[in-house]
Amino acid sequence: KYLTKVGIKMSNELLEKAIQTTDLGTSAADSARGGLLKPEQSNRFIDYMFDATVVTKFARTIRMRSDIQEIDKIGVGERILKVATEATDTAANQSVVFAKISLATKKLRLDWELSSESLEDGIEGADLEDHIARMMATQVGNDVEDLVLNGVGTGSDPLLKALKGVVNIAKDEGHVVDAGGSTISKGVFNDALKKMPRRYKQRRNQLRFLSGSNLIQDYLYSLTTIPGTPEDIASGIVRGDVVANNGAPGGVIPYAFGIPVVEVPLLDEVQTGTHSGASGSHGDIHLTFPDNVIVGVKRDIVVHREFKPKKDTIEYTLFLRVGTAIENPDAFVVVKNVKVAAGYDTRDFAAATGGSYTNLPASRP
Repeated sequence: KYLTKVGIKMSNELLEKAIQTTDLGTSAADSARGGLLKPEQSNRFIDYMFDATVVTKFARTIRMRSDIQEIDKIGVGERILKVATEATDTAANQSVVFAKISLATKKLRLDWELSSESLEDGIEGADLEDHIARMMATQVGNDVEDLVLNGVGTGSDPLLKALKGVVNIAKDEGHVVDAGGSTISKGVFNDALKKMPRRYKQRRNQLRFLSGSNLIQDYLYSLTTIPGTPEDIASGIVRGDVVANNGAPGGVIPYAFGIPVVEVPLLDEVQTGTHSGASGSHGDIHLTFPDNVIVGVKRDIVVHREFKPKKDTIEYTLFLRVGTAIENPDAFVVVKNVKVAAGYDTRDFAAATGGSYTNLPASRP
C-alpha cells in the first residue's frame, strides 16, 4: 500500500506539471485559440517531454532561441610542444583552430482530436482532455528521441526523413568498425576501444558505450555462459568490480573494460546488415563522450486548439523544432553489423513495416 501511495503521489506530481504546461493562455479565449507558449511554459514542456527519455542521459540539450544556432568549438593539434633552441625561433607559433558547429532545427507537427462524445460519456469526463494532452506530450518526447537517434534525413518515413540522426552522422563522419555479423561479446567492445584515437583515452573514465536493449541482453547472457560463474561475478571480471543491475532504461547495465554500457532502448536493432551473407537483425555499439551528442530544441513551442462544429470534435495541432549534431565526430566510434540473437520481439517496430503485428500468437488479439 505504501508503494502504491508513493507511485500515485509521483504520478500526480507529473500530471500537475503537465497540466501547467498545457495552460496556453491567460483567458478562456486564449486557451480556446491556443498559440505560442510563454517562455516558462515552453521550458516546463521541454522538461516534461524529456522526463521519460534516455537521450538526456548521454546528450547535451540546448534550448535554442532561433531556428539555426552556431556553437563555437576550439581545437589544437596532437602535439604542440617543441624542443627549444637557445636564442632561436625554431618555428612559427602553434595555431589554435577555431570552428563552428551549425545546429539546424526541423519543424515537426503533432495532430490529435477528441470527440464531444468522448468528453461527455467517458469516465474521466472533461478531465480526459488534459489526460490525452499529457499522453501526447510524453509521446512527443519518445518520438523526438527516436528521430535524434535514428533519423535518416531522406526516404518516405514521415518522421525519420526530417533530419539525419546520431547513428547516421556517426557512421558518415566518425570511426567505424565492421563486426561482420558477429554477436556481441567483449571482443566487440575491445575493437571499439582500439579504434578510439589515443588522445581521447586520456579521459577514459568519461567514455560511455551506448547500445540497444537486445544487444545488452545478449551481452549479459554471454556472461552467464562462463562455466561456474554467476552473472554478476562474470561481469565483474570484465569491469573490475560488481554493481547492482537496476534494470532502468538509460541506466548502466554491465561495464566493459571499466567503461559503463548505457542501455538506449530506441536505438535501431532491426537493421538488415551490410556485410556479406547478412541475415537476421543487427544493431550498433557506440563509444563516445556523453556531451559529444547535442540535441537542440527551439524554445518557441506552438499548440493550437480548435473546435470543429461539423465534426463535433476538438482538434489540436502542436509545432516544435528539433535538431541534432555531433560536436566532435573524431571522438565517436561505431561498431556496426552486430547481430542480434534470435528471440527478440519485433512488435515495437511494426509501424515501420506497415503497422500490422504479424508475429502475435494466434490466441492473442
